[in-house]
Amino acid sequence: MLVPTAVDPEESVVEVQPKQPTWKGPAEWFTGDVFIDGLAAAQGTESVTLGSVHFTPCAHTAWHRHSQGQTLCVTEGVGYVQARGGPLIRIRPGDVIVTPPDEWHWHGATPATFMTHLAFTGGDTEWGEHLTADEYPTE
Repeated sequence: MLVPTAVDPEESVVEVQPKQPTWKGPAEWFTGDVFIDGLAAAQGTESVTLGSVHFTPCAHTAWHRHSQGQTLCVTEGVGYVQARGGPLIRIRPGDVIVTPPDEWHWHGATPATFMTHLAFTGGDTEWGEHLTADEYPTE
């Protein structure tokens, strides 16, 4: 069993950060209403971020890619993810989706449900075109 050791509170490096305001995802990146809670930003030389992204029904990203890849963890609802040229994949709470560096992809909610995921993103994001009506499924 681990026994905590006493630490001088003035020497502690653990911090509780205040919650940042939720912000609406920009129309250049998303179709529909998407809200983002930033949870962790890059520190030092690391270029990774962590966010909780909330998609309303039908909302989804534009095509995009990340220079160091992205990992998503669905926490609520039902959604989709698709790599360019790949199959459409339905995603649900508990699913973990790993997108390799520089792979063009999109993700978002289904037409009938909300969907929230945690997004752990590395490096720079390049945004491409919005999905066409033929690319987003209507169920």
